[in-house]
Amino acid sequence: MNVGLAFARNAARHPGDPAIFGERELTNRQLDERTNRIANALLEAHRLGKGDRVALLVANRPEVVEVLGGITKAGGCYVGLNFRLGPVELEQVFDNADPTLAITDTEHRDQLEGFDLPVIDIDRDLNTLIDSASAAPPDTLHQIRPKDDFCIVYTSGTTGRPKGVHFDHARVLQHATVACLEYEIDRHSRYLIQIPHNSSVNITILPCLIIGAAQGFVDSRNFDPVRYARLVEDHGVSHSFLVPTQLMRLLDRLERADDHKLGSLRTLGYGSSPISPDRLAELVERFGPVFNQLYGMAEIASIGTILRKEDHVRGLQERPELLSSCGQPSYAVDVRVVDPDGRDVAVGERGEVIFGGPHVMKGYFRDPERTAEALRDGWMHSGDVAEIDDEGFIYIVDRMKNLIIRGGLNIAPTEIENVLYRHPAVLEASVIGVPDPEWGEAIVAVVALKQGASADDQELRLWCRQSELTSIKIPERVEFTDSLPKNAVGKIAKEELRARYWGEGRRV
Repeated sequence: MNVGLAFARNAARHPGDPAIFGERELTNRQLDERTNRIANALLEAHRLGKGDRVALLVANRPEVVEVLGGITKAGGCYVGLNFRLGPVELEQVFDNADPTLAITDTEHRDQLEGFDLPVIDIDRDLNTLIDSASAAPPDTLHQIRPKDDFCIVYTSGTTGRPKGVHFDHARVLQHATVACLEYEIDRHSRYLIQIPHNSSVNITILPCLIIGAAQGFVDSRNFDPVRYARLVEDHGVSHSFLVPTQLMRLLDRLERADDHKLGSLRTLGYGSSPISPDRLAELVERFGPVFNQLYGMAEIASIGTILRKEDHVRGLQERPELLSSCGQPSYAVDVRVVDPDGRDVAVGERGEVIFGGPHVMKGYFRDPERTAEALRDGWMHSGDVAEIDDEGFIYIVDRMKNLIIRGGLNIAPTEIENVLYRHPAVLEASVIGVPDPEWGEAIVAVVALKQGASADDQELRLWCRQSELTSIKIPERVEFTDSLPKNAVGKIAKEELRARYWGEGRRV
């Protein structure tokens, strides 16, 4: 089995079912035919060889699925890129991936100037390329084996050169099955893809392809909760995935009178960063028990644990601490919390989260040194500090690199951030450690306020002091900004905040 066969299977079983919806619509049969044509064009006009990398540099648009299908049917390796990559980052990615070909659009073509490789412009060239090629399945379709390369996902990263997370067909197919089970995706589902395609290939695009669900794409830039709700209503969207920042905007900028527009949603996934229990309870109260939280990392195709819909309800009714959890291990993955010697910690103790299972990455592409550092004895080391309870629920304390070391004590920023998020004026908050000559590190909270809200440093520090936080965890100061920096998937980029204080010698 390989991913390319999913297009043909959907076309044979349900040829008239929608494969793509939105401003541009395609049925399963049309998508299968167009991906055949793209594959044949890549093989004939561009001499694509088995395992050759093809880079895709575009914002979210429906052609992403067509291009992915054409590449995989031809036996190539799909490399979906974040269109926000700067020139240096893009050069680092291309040095690592060494693509045979790049596919882009008119908006982003200038970013590829200076790179010595052929370029296909979706807006100018794709339809001509398709029209010139055969609609028959390419000869390569049945020659692709489960262990052949499928894709490379470049991590947003924190420092240094990007890491190319490398997957074969077997790994992503296994993972797609898990995602369909956890998110209750079937052939009747209509999945609106809001997060960038390069981040969602494994958690969204592949599951929909495997099961035959319809997909719609929204530009990931400048998330507008009002427009998002209108799209959900207009297209009868049943599934979607947002990052916590976007969920906060839904809470704060969508009028309650418009909540019904999200009524068709059966599953709304979220992940990539913590969300405060109080705000999570507010989400469930307003929009219903439709939320699934995933926790993982790109190196395991993003799903390690799931806080399921029923866990959210249980957290509201019986065990409020569950809303602080990232859930229990998902299907087909072994999740452990271990001490520095690799032994499982006792209930309530802290350790590092590690993952094992069939959809752990092959490794970092052409980077054996960093692969050996992260993937040890088959276990993917997350760098996350967590506790585990007697039911197997995991509670993330923080990233190891995010811990603030103050006076010899380890302080988890998320604990302080959760308190700040309870303040009615706070939209976003990030807590970091900054250099301090006496304590080693001081605590600074960087906060963005809700539209029309007001608060000052003294008020928020007093709020923290009157909470359950001990005195050593109270921020020394609070700084305000219009919005916090985000990485490619919308997660608050703490490394950018730390860089303001640590400079070239910052702790990463």
